Amino acid sequence: MTRPKKRFQQLIEEIDRTPWGPAEQALVSEAVALAIEIGDEQLEYQARMRQTASANMGGATDVMLNSFAWCLAHHDADPQRFPADLDNGGADLMWQFKWMASALRSSPAFSTEQITAVLDDMESHYRTAGLGLSGVLTARFEDAWDAGRIDDAEALRVQLEATPRDDHSHCDACGRSQFAGFFADTDRDDDAIRLVEEMIEGGFSCGEEPEHALSRVLLPYLRAGRFDEAKSAHLRSYRLAKDNPDNLRIVANNILFAAVTGNEARALALIERHIAWLAHDGLNVDAHFAALSAFAVALDRVTAAGHGGTPVRGADAAALVSLFGEHSGPWSAQDLAAASWAAAERIGAAFDQRDETSGHARSLERMRALAAEQYDVPIRSDAFVAAPAANTPQDAEGWFERASELAQYGAEHETLAALPRALEVEDAAKRAQLQSMRIGILVALDRADEAAALLPARIEALREAGLDAQADLESRLGLATFGLNTPDATEMLERELAASDSLPAWSRGDLALSRASLHLREDEPAAALDLAEQAARHFAEAADPRLSNTTTLLALSAVLNTGDMDAASVLLERFLAQDDLGIGHRARALQTRARMRGGSEQFAEGAADADEACRLLAGLGATTALGSAHLLAGALWEDAGEPEQAVARYRVAARFAEQDGGDATAVNFRLARGMLSAGDAEEAAELFGTVLEREEQSDVPAGSRAMTASMLARALAASGEYGQSVGAYGYAAELFGEAEQLADQAMAMLERAKILARFDEHEDAIEQLESAAEIVRKDPEAVGTLADVLHNLGQAYGGQQDDRAFELFDEVASLAQQHDAGWLLADVTDSRGRALGAFGRIDEAVAAALTAADAFSALGDEGSAGGSELFAARLLSGSERAADAVPLYRAALERGTQIPPLRQVSALELGDVLEQLGRHGEAAEVRALIES
Repeated sequence: MTRPKKRFQQLIEEIDRTPWGPAEQALVSEAVALAIEIGDEQLEYQARMRQTASANMGGATDVMLNSFAWCLAHHDADPQRFPADLDNGGADLMWQFKWMASALRSSPAFSTEQITAVLDDMESHYRTAGLGLSGVLTARFEDAWDAGRIDDAEALRVQLEATPRDDHSHCDACGRSQFAGFFADTDRDDDAIRLVEEMIEGGFSCGEEPEHALSRVLLPYLRAGRFDEAKSAHLRSYRLAKDNPDNLRIVANNILFAAVTGNEARALALIERHIAWLAHDGLNVDAHFAALSAFAVALDRVTAAGHGGTPVRGADAAALVSLFGEHSGPWSAQDLAAASWAAAERIGAAFDQRDETSGHARSLERMRALAAEQYDVPIRSDAFVAAPAANTPQDAEGWFERASELAQYGAEHETLAALPRALEVEDAAKRAQLQSMRIGILVALDRADEAAALLPARIEALREAGLDAQADLESRLGLATFGLNTPDATEMLERELAASDSLPAWSRGDLALSRASLHLREDEPAAALDLAEQAARHFAEAADPRLSNTTTLLALSAVLNTGDMDAASVLLERFLAQDDLGIGHRARALQTRARMRGGSEQFAEGAADADEACRLLAGLGATTALGSAHLLAGALWEDAGEPEQAVARYRVAARFAEQDGGDATAVNFRLARGMLSAGDAEEAAELFGTVLEREEQSDVPAGSRAMTASMLARALAASGEYGQSVGAYGYAAELFGEAEQLADQAMAMLERAKILARFDEHEDAIEQLESAAEIVRKDPEAVGTLADVLHNLGQAYGGQQDDRAFELFDEVASLAQQHDAGWLLADVTDSRGRALGAFGRIDEAVAAALTAADAFSALGDEGSAGGSELFAARLLSGSERAADAVPLYRAALERGTQIPPLRQVSALELGDVLEQLGRHGEAAEVRALIES
């Protein structure tokens, strides 16, 4: 067993290398407890110093205040044993002082006198320690600004700017962010934007930066008409802030952005996602004020958009009653808006009373004034789902028709919902039909006991309608004709079928259809088809087109199960051409044809069928069915290469899933993928991140999470967030390794290496590629991935003038020849030429490049062929062999006839070479090509 002091040291080392978050917080708590158990106050001081910083980053204000007070008391008593700076790279005790005044100011429970005492104590400690006063001025500036003493804050800001920076000044990121927020709050938008753009361009970052700074200039960007920058800032800010409850203010700013840019559905989704954060830190009341006022603005916009009755999920949590008050049932958006305004006003009044200012009242006025601001910056991650445009039936007969249509489609839940009103119909035969629907659905939902209890009412309705033979049949068979799949039910159906000649045609059809359904469920399509044909004849004799059409759909399923797509297509087209099809049957048939067309790669035609099915289902009010119908349409549009169309359908499918309380993770993955294909990389990155988070919470298998992580990495790279992309690819590689998906693991490492190489991290890139090569060689089936990894590793070696490149190029060329991969062979030959050029072996390099050009040309890839020739020409020109380069430039120029970038570059460089050779007339002719 590890000794306590050794374990403590292990904990400290682990804390110092663990990112902020729950895991780090748990380690800190363990270290503090262990130090107390050991009874060593110096160890406890080390742990509590880290605890103060951890609590500050995690929004545990009470823990932070207590921990800091303990540390400060021990430091004051014995500075030698308890030094202000632990030299661990973290914030020292004097730096932590800056957090204390801010923490006290954030709750009206602390008086102005207490806050002033902390600020004065801080200044006294700084002076005693001989420190600069930049940190003290920063804390006093924050205090004046937060209290609403704007003139005092401005004077302190000016003084602070004139004060030399020191080790306790805010960092480059935090200082700019703070002043940017102040400028935005005092209507100096241009100055706010300037500071934040300085931060971004300088690459400055810190614990909550740049996400806080970006959130502070969202409204200034909008007011300046810089909508693209505003959208990008919003997506990046929210993506970086969304996982830490201490970032409530940042999230509030992003909710405001969504509210005033026409993204009311997104604003509501963000409120639902983060409303629980109001209960995270009971002492950070000022953040609650900011969030509540943002919620109020956003929910007012939701109401104005016509969705005030929408329930706000999570608002009825017990922990929020102290803010919103008691409420019966779920909170609607409209009611919660009013409650949020009331709570914000109550909190603001408490602050203003303490501060003896009107600072928070002024903030509320500014928030209410946002009602006059509206900008059009669409973001497609969320959308309200309009209620299906269905006409509500006016009487029992109308409800009978509605229930029948829903049942024809197979919309079980909607059919059950419609049945109570439909059963008020007077016609006994119709009531019997409705009872049949209800019983069949209950059996399908594995609620056989409930179904059996309804059978007597069904039989009674049959007898009242004069259908005694059917009533007697069902009395004998029980639930056998309603889909019950048991050996006894099958045996009874077989027995009745054998003796059915004396039964009415409708009853014979019912028996045949029931037994055909069981055959189909047992994967016996031929038997199912035979009985379906019998049932069709019986229902035709009974003149029941509804059940005739139901039987045709079953027969279609049987034919599809046999794999005879031609026969199925003929049957389906004939079926859709009928003029007696109900809406439900037509919608089901259209969805079947959509899937068939998708299977034969007629994606656009299939998508059109799926869209029509959605339209029909909307007319029936089949909300649950509409979700899956839109999902099918989205998938087909995506396969058709129309990501914009796919995104629109996936978004509706996701919202339906969420409204029904289902899991929208899989749909959101598709939605994010569609966004990425449509060029909305930043929105896609945010959504992939949310999907990954939910998959982690649900213990989804590693391979699936790895795919999401790799897609997140792609989206981040496409958004220009290369640092985060490297991390995401690394995580994807770990997960693929856990899932033993070696080829995918190697590809994730390859993509990671490409980004590292792009930023000249060549050693790290090569290390990644070497590991990827070692991994993928273990999978004999992953030939394509092996070639890709080895090719890239060879290129990396070549760029570093490492002879191992040529051995790898030989191996890739061999693989290309073995698998008839002509383009790969040409490409690796081109890579060989470039590597030879890096070694200064010009003649060999030119020969390889020209061989590659010929190979590309033979495959019809004139662009790549011209690129190889252009490379060879540059080599010769750079080796003082300009005359030899001219024909190669001309060859590249000729290939560029249909490739403008290649033609322009070739002409420009050839003109320069000809000029050097003194061939001025030719140079002028070539340069004229650029102008033309």
